Amino acid sequence: MSDATSDSPQGQSRRARPHKPAAVTPTPSGGGTPAASACSDTAPPDALLRQVAALPNLPGVYRYFDGDDLLLYVGKANSLKKRVSSYFQKTHDGTRIGHMVSKIVRLETTVVRSEAEALLLENNLIKALNPRYNILFRDDKSYPYLKISALVSASRQGADGPGQSGAADPGQFPRVSYYRGAVEKKHQYFGPYPSAFAVKEAIVLMQKVFRLRTCEDAVFKHRTRPCLLFQIKRCSGPCVGLISTCDYRAQLADAEKFLNGDSMSLVQDLEQRMMAHSERLEFEMAAELRNQISALNAVLHQQSVDTVHDRDVDILAVKFTGGRACVNLAMVRGGRHLGDRAYFPSHVDEEIQSELNTSLSESATRPSLESVILEAFLSQHYLQVPMPPSLVVSAPVRQGLLDALQEQTGVKVLAVHQPREQRRVWLDMAMTNAQIQLNRLLAEEGSQIARTRALVDALDLAHDRLEALRVECFDVSHTGGESTQASCVVYQNHKMQAGEYRRYTIEGITPGDDYAAMRQVLMRRYGKLLALGQDAKPEAQKTLAMPDLVLIDGGKGQISIAREVFESLGLDISRLVGVEKGEGRRVGLEELVFADEREKVYLGKDSAALMLVAQIRDEAHRFAITGMRAARARVRTGASKLEDIAGVGPKRRAKLLQRFGGLRGVAMASVEDLAKVEGISVELAQEIYRTLR
Repeated sequence: MSDATSDSPQGQSRRARPHKPAAVTPTPSGGGTPAASACSDTAPPDALLRQVAALPNLPGVYRYFDGDDLLLYVGKANSLKKRVSSYFQKTHDGTRIGHMVSKIVRLETTVVRSEAEALLLENNLIKALNPRYNILFRDDKSYPYLKISALVSASRQGADGPGQSGAADPGQFPRVSYYRGAVEKKHQYFGPYPSAFAVKEAIVLMQKVFRLRTCEDAVFKHRTRPCLLFQIKRCSGPCVGLISTCDYRAQLADAEKFLNGDSMSLVQDLEQRMMAHSERLEFEMAAELRNQISALNAVLHQQSVDTVHDRDVDILAVKFTGGRACVNLAMVRGGRHLGDRAYFPSHVDEEIQSELNTSLSESATRPSLESVILEAFLSQHYLQVPMPPSLVVSAPVRQGLLDALQEQTGVKVLAVHQPREQRRVWLDMAMTNAQIQLNRLLAEEGSQIARTRALVDALDLAHDRLEALRVECFDVSHTGGESTQASCVVYQNHKMQAGEYRRYTIEGITPGDDYAAMRQVLMRRYGKLLALGQDAKPEAQKTLAMPDLVLIDGGKGQISIAREVFESLGLDISRLVGVEKGEGRRVGLEELVFADEREKVYLGKDSAALMLVAQIRDEAHRFAITGMRAARARVRTGASKLEDIAGVGPKRRAKLLQRFGGLRGVAMASVEDLAKVEGISVELAQEIYRTLR
């Protein structure tokens, strides 16, 4: 079979997919036009109806596009003909689905061999393309792991030479570290963990109980005396030869046994070793093991949900309230409960719920809303995350989905819907946490809606739809004129839209001239908007839409500059509002300054409108200062020197900096030392040496 193809960019996945459909049903390129879209409020285009009538009674995936060729919806069906036809045979007046159907001018279909294959392809497309009308579980961050670096074989020991202290090669003493990203087979990874905090907590445990090192190799090789971690008994001091490789590896083996869930057998082994030392009158060694056992028992006592029967389990609980849903994922790894993470799907409302209930099951028995949400989560979540063999779920899931997941991951999956004993405890905890997280979200959203309404009322903005109110805020940051950066953050739909944030590197001005920096960023931002105009693509129009309100972090000086820019561009200056710091620059005393010469407004420190203004202003400041610090660090460390060397990309640059402890260490290294770094040839090492010297 071959991968699914499409005639349009929107129909192509942006990542490789493991699912391969059997055949593709192409659609004519003349299936619809923007003009057809404009007049399709009551009836779809004739060409589209002819395409629907010609669909086969086979399983597959369908995709709807609007007149701008943007993807609206991805669905799967046991029978493409029956499922797609139902959209155009039923009345959807007044619903969100009806609004979507009125926009459809073109469809694409992919025929597959089975319902399971259709399900996997559907969710690959949903995850990759983010259709507007699908339930989406968006989580751009990968899961963190606890990493134990690879042990260098004895034949390679000393290949890099000893450090300044004469200690053994760091490769002989594997390091414990926090890791997020693609895994390498040569290292060991434990997890994934639900949060960075859970990983760091596990690392502290590795330090306290097993005294494994956490320092980088470059630091290890250049130590001449034990560090503070050794002094507080959180490291065994391998960098200066205070522990043998044999003893360190024994500690490492114990740590791996603990992380793999063999806690009880580990405690028993330690007890036996403690008694053996005691019988030989080696009381100091026996005391060390006694302390280690006590620390382990304390950890195991804290893990009230610890069990020896379930090693790797995911517990998934769904709650739905007030039009919003929460999926709480709790993770058990190695028999230990590592914590949980809450997910809030977008595009869940009454109309879409009804639609998905129909589309996910064409039988007489339809799944519950919780099952629909849970199945959508399972299908999307495990595309990129390792699948455990056991799932404990709060709502039933179909066996077809589990079979599809098994085909995708190669792991036989068992899902338990009504668990007992310890699993029941886990699920009850997850259900409670899901409800707590959902209540928190609803409270925050309610608060944000109230703040948006208060801002509209306070500034007398003419806006009927609060969720459509768009606010952009600008700030400038630098250190004594160095590495000046400007930021633009966006607030819409009652929340910050991080995907639409932009940073601007300010150049060609007098260092420290905030007015010139503000003039430049506003001209670049809105000058570009006017230059593109209506010729911009729909995606660009979204990010370049003229805001209803423009906030400037500053007082009369900054707002006067902004007024000059807006007047030169022919823009409405009534949109401009400056946020002037109050007396003593204290929070809550800010005043609003207007470009159209209205009187200053003090909203009051308890004003919901001021809280929203401060929230947006603070986010602009955070975003600007983060970019400024990164730019300053690049200048001060000279990292750009490495970037300018042909053949030294991000991965090689990272390996060089890690190996030698920074750019200064790289610059001082010999050609021979540089060539020992993985991926650095002798010729490239010579080029690096010449460039940095």
